Amino acid sequence: MTPLDKPTAGGTGAQTGTDPETGNARQADGAAAPREVTEAALFEAFGGLRGLVETTLPGLVFISWYTFNKDIHAAALTALGISAVLGVARLVLRDTVKHAFSGVFGVAFGVLFAMMTGNAKDFYLPGMFYTLGLAVAYLVTAAAGVPLLGLVLGPVFKENLSWRKRNPGRKKAYTKASYAWGLILLGKSAVLFPLYLWGDTTRFGWVTVALKIPPFLLAVYLTWIFLAKAPAPINVIAEMEAEERAEEERGKRAEADEAQRKTLDGIGDRLADDAARELAAEPERLDGEQGAKGTGGRHRR
Repeated sequence: MTPLDKPTAGGTGAQTGTDPETGNARQADGAAAPREVTEAALFEAFGGLRGLVETTLPGLVFISWYTFNKDIHAAALTALGISAVLGVARLVLRDTVKHAFSGVFGVAFGVLFAMMTGNAKDFYLPGMFYTLGLAVAYLVTAAAGVPLLGLVLGPVFKENLSWRKRNPGRKKAYTKASYAWGLILLGKSAVLFPLYLWGDTTRFGWVTVALKIPPFLLAVYLTWIFLAKAPAPINVIAEMEAEERAEEERGKRAEADEAQRKTLDGIGDRLADDAARELAAEPERLDGEQGAKGTGGRHRR
């Protein structure tokens, strides 16, 4: 049995069974997943407000600089510098490293493409391909029954992959949310790629920046709606900790039982030795008694 499929032992989000009508796992108190937990998990997974700024600001700086002076190299390097400053700020504040480096690398690829081709549109091309690939991944994994959003958010909710077999209601929510993300990102790609091919560079850049935040917020909002109505996550981390504690308790009980057994065995051995010595001494005692009786008889005669 793996840690992902262990029986529920309690803890936050622990389940006590399955709803016979819906097939959804139930929480001990019958409540659905707390919305506060869902909000906090989404905030952590997607970087929060700072993540939005880090995603939008470099592109905004690039297109603003390019709009005013048409210097692609200066615009690209300025955007990269802004991204690097934001990444260093995350490291200084000891924030999540993945958000710090993902933003810098994404902008660096855009800068490399734009400076190699001399086409300002290519600054956004890596991000466009990433968005399209992500859209396809969301849709394909949702259709395959292993929604990508569940793989991403499962560890954040401390449920890992328990939702796949033990929490069908939650799997359904992850599937719906993955379809929502896939369709939203696919729609965004459907707007940007024609503009990349046939649109004006400046207009294309501003549209790309404008489409950074709204689709993202819509997808996060729909995800929050689906998960807030879903059954509570099964906290497999708490289950593993509870099983470890139970295993320690079993070990302590086994040690105590073994010590008690040894004590009883020692007492039994001592009693057996005493009984054996008494039995060994019994013939001598009987001989002594018989000898004493014989001597007494002779004296009487």
